[in-house]
Order: sequence, then structure tokens, then C-alpha cells
Amino acid sequence: MLTVHHLNNSRSQRIVWLCEELGIDYRLVKHQRHPETQRSPESLNQVHPLGKAPTIEHAGQSIVESEAIIEYLCHVCGGGRLSRTPASAEYGAYLQWLAYAEGTLFPGLLVDLVYAWTGGGNAALMGFFDVEIAKNHRYIETVLAQRDHLLASGFSAADVNLGWALEFSECRGRLKDFPALRAYLARLRGRDAYRRAIERGGPQDLSVFSAGAAT
Repeated sequence: MLTVHHLNNSRSQRIVWLCEELGIDYRLVKHQRHPETQRSPESLNQVHPLGKAPTIEHAGQSIVESEAIIEYLCHVCGGGRLSRTPASAEYGAYLQWLAYAEGTLFPGLLVDLVYAWTGGGNAALMGFFDVEIAKNHRYIETVLAQRDHLLASGFSAADVNLGWALEFSECRGRLKDFPALRAYLARLRGRDAYRRAIERGGPQDLSVFSAGAAT
């Protein structure tokens, strides 16, 4: 049995969503953030030394890192569905988009949040990341103004991975100038599996990350 460890208001929501998209049978274990610090609880440290979500347990092993979990679930538990294989003409594009959400887009958004939480004070630092955040959003906007999903062939696990990063961006006030991204996010939220994931994993309240959001 697959076990998914899910932290409220976190990127582990995308793993619950992916399981629902794939129709995988799984056990969901919910963990709650500390209401003041928003840190992970001790219960997650007992699951994995890093104490992070998402974490999955399957076949006697614990696995962390969203991209690794996504590919594992698609290929080991989902029969290859929602991924792309090396034989696919879109394999490179799929890998790029799968890595993009966490490797390129999200770090700047996290700096944006931590900067607000810690009181700022370094305009040059934040100015650098403001430029990077805007450039990244323009890049995705250009792609998604031309098609409904990241890949021309349609919905994939890369869309699942990007979805939560854009929800986080939304709470930081960063989607206001990007209508294609807002429409894309609405399409993702309209999927039946997304709705089931919210029902099972619990509602998200990303407003806890809205301190100092762009206006």
C-alpha cells in the first residue's frame, strides 16, 4: 500500500492530486503546520530525517522530493500515465517543465516570502529577485497563451507540479498581470481529480503566505 504524507497548505497537495489523477489506491496521513511558525510538525521528522512533505512510503522505502515522487508514482504505480518516456518526441520538454516549477520558478517566490517575513532591508537583493520572478512569469505566460497545457500533447504530471507553484505565486500577488496564467490555473482547479484531492487532503489556505504580497 502506498502511503502519502501530506502537510496542510503545502506542495504535498500536488501529490494527493496526482494520486487522484492516476486513480491510485493510497493511504493519506495528514500533518499540520505549527500555526505561528508555519514549520512542519515533529511527526514528519519521524517519517524522514528531513521532516518534509511530500514524503511517500512504498515497497519498504521512504521517498522525498516532488519531482522524484511524481515520476515514481507515474511509472511504478500509474503504469506510465501522465509522464512521457524517452521514446516520446516531448520527453525533453516534459523533463524541462517537470523540473522548472521547483528548480527555477519557486526559489524566487520563496525568497519573496522570507524577505517579507524577516522585515526586508536589502532592496538590491529583492530587486534582483523581482526581475527574475517577472521574467519567469512572462516566460510561462507566453507558452500558456498558445495552448491549454505545458505540452502540446495535453495534460501531464508537469502541469500538476507547476499548479501549486502558481497557486503560491497567486497568494504572493504575482499573477495579476498574467491573464493566461490565471486562466490556466482555473482550468487546473476545474479538474475532477483536483477537486477530489481538495476534498480528501483538506482545503488550502495559502493566505498564511501572503505577508508583504505585491499589490
